[in-house]
Amino acid sequence: MERTRQRVVHATDTSNLADILERVLDKGIVIAGDIKVKLVDIELLTIQVRLLICSVDKAREMGMDWWLRNPDFSSKAVADHGGEELDEVKRRLAQLEQQAVVAEAR
Repeated sequence: MERTRQRVVHATDTSNLADILERVLDKGIVIAGDIKVKLVDIELLTIQVRLLICSVDKAREMGMDWWLRNPDFSSKAVADHGGEELDEVKRRLAQLEQQAVVAEAR
């Protein structure tokens, strides 16, 4: 019985780190995981991790461009921070306080 010796080819033999990085950024890679902490069948904590690694161009292709609208990442983004919504909440609060004063006076 004669054994033939076969050579094992590793992925690192045919490509270097730059090629692998270019391929990952071009195609994208998703890492997903869930961590759940339970005690006697009662779920105490759930952590969901979703990680996407890709190039900016690939992210734009997929419809992800949050960094363009976020003022923390872009000087061109409009810094609204919910100003109109805050004004509406303040107006409604003042109205409710006024109604409470009227109801208390009766």
